[in-house]
Amino acid sequence: MVVIDGAQKGGSGTIVRTGVALAALLGEPLHLINIRAKRQPPGLRPQHLKAVEAAAALCGGRVEGAKVGSRELMFWPGPRLRGREYDWDIGTAGSTTMLALTLLPLAAFADGPSTFRLQGGLFQDMAPSAFHTQEILLPLLRRMGLEAELTVVRPGYVPRGGGIIHLRVQPVRGKLLPLRLEGQRPPWRLWGIALSSHLRQRRVSERMAEECQRVLASRGLKAHFECLYDVTAPQAGAALALFAHDQGNCLLGADRAGAPGRPSEAIGREVAHMLLEDMDSGATCDRHLADQLITFAALAEGESMWVVPSVTDHVETNIWLVSSVLGAHVSLEGRLLRIKGVGYART
Repeated sequence: MVVIDGAQKGGSGTIVRTGVALAALLGEPLHLINIRAKRQPPGLRPQHLKAVEAAAALCGGRVEGAKVGSRELMFWPGPRLRGREYDWDIGTAGSTTMLALTLLPLAAFADGPSTFRLQGGLFQDMAPSAFHTQEILLPLLRRMGLEAELTVVRPGYVPRGGGIIHLRVQPVRGKLLPLRLEGQRPPWRLWGIALSSHLRQRRVSERMAEECQRVLASRGLKAHFECLYDVTAPQAGAALALFAHDQGNCLLGADRAGAPGRPSEAIGREVAHMLLEDMDSGATCDRHLADQLITFAALAEGESMWVVPSVTDHVETNIWLVSSVLGAHVSLEGRLLRIKGVGYART
């Protein structure tokens, strides 16, 4: 049995989501203790509970002790990963993209195609936006041989949630390929999405994009923005995402959700500065991708590498998990991350 102490490293929900995914892939029982010990409140929140339940459903496993607030659980994987149609509602504004990140490595090695309908939050602080997953993460995973497509059906914001995404995944043929992002190759092509729901009269989408453009112009850069106005979300809300692609393999993104008291112009400035900081650091991935790619690189055959903008708690946590649970060899020299994958294949 794999025992994972949730108080290690950042003590966050990342340990829960990645831990159950790795256990399901290995087919080994998992005992999780001290769940989210360094977060307030500690224990499982609805989005983490749904990730555990979804992983169990996908592999035909079972869970003991998992409920909102639980600080310990047992997870017994089933015999195979089953590709089929699934429908999960987090029930809060918890992140659907974080749930998708739990499911992607499992669906990659399922016995057939998978389609997921996930309901909850799509745009919030402290989680990747649905746009970032669409435009940055999934295109890089396609280079590794994982074909997945995400569609935004309905936006969802804090606090009501109610957003819907569809995620379609084709199983990998054989093994994942390594990903090598060795250095930036400017010039950059920039584009973005400015979305707001029930806020057309206040020109929120245009205001976010215009302020973002103003900051970029001070550096001699310009982005092409798609300004969207939505009327389907359960509540008013907004989100801005900005992306950059160099002349080589590098894809970087930055995003920010709206919030009460957070002006549209402040969102535009923050997103522009966030992306520029990651570009200026010489990183070959952005601050979100830096940890999101680790699980997939650890499963791949061969050595992956990229330069992270900074070594965050999430980076350290995922390195620890894939090293200790999966047995991948990881080295971090400054900000250069190298991962020699285990060459996982469906049995």
